[in-house]
Amino acid sequence: MTMRTVFGAGIAVALMSLTVGVAPLYAMPEKLAPVLASAQRAPENKARDAARHPGDSLQFWGLKPGLTVVEISPGGGYWSEILAPYAKQTGGSYIAAFGRPDQTLPAKFADKAVYGDIKYTVFSKDSGALVPAGSADLVLTARNIHNWLWTPGMAEKAMADFHAALKPGGILAVEEHRADPRPQKGNADDGYVATATVIALAQKAGFKLEAQSEANANARDTKDHPYGVWTLPPVRRSAQQGQPADPNFNRAKYDAIGESDRMTLRFRKPG
Repeated sequence: MTMRTVFGAGIAVALMSLTVGVAPLYAMPEKLAPVLASAQRAPENKARDAARHPGDSLQFWGLKPGLTVVEISPGGGYWSEILAPYAKQTGGSYIAAFGRPDQTLPAKFADKAVYGDIKYTVFSKDSGALVPAGSADLVLTARNIHNWLWTPGMAEKAMADFHAALKPGGILAVEEHRADPRPQKGNADDGYVATATVIALAQKAGFKLEAQSEANANARDTKDHPYGVWTLPPVRRSAQQGQPADPNFNRAKYDAIGESDRMTLRFRKPG
């Protein structure tokens, strides 16, 4: 057994003893239910709620009125459709961090009557501070960490940037495809990350693991798919990346699995 394996196993044992089965420490966020049900959310995003559990996840992460929330790499805006209106309605602030300064959310998010005054920042391997030091209450990264592991030093920079952005006592909210119980494959080339990897990265940056939730667990996910996690919905890949879709690929069992098994972690910046 290698030292890395021993280290990972030790973290896993500690994690199990401290956090498995831990219920959310927070009440359902005030005013969140109407936002989740609102017509401003795209039907295709609402359809994913059964797999992504936004209410349970945000409750676990400690969302509440008035927070300054930074979302890392929002993509098309699944979480943005929830967090931006929520911030507007509760006196908070929503900040979207993209990889380039010319990237923004889709055009509909310019409607300030619905989404408020969305602010933008840049997060990349060469970026500076996300926001003024110690100004964010909550930083959310959903399904991003596997990408950063492919670039040396990127995951470490991410955690350091998040730590600097947060106020003392602020929360780092993590959702990520989970490799456990089988080992992580290399640098998570298949998209599945070991929980121990995430914990070690966060702790190195100065975070404390506060709890984990099984809100996004999926016991049907066998994690042995031909095109990694991207074989599953919502990507539904049927050929190697960059190749045309295979019309003969049998999707039935992968669609039946649904979206991936995911870790849901809450870290806190001490203070």
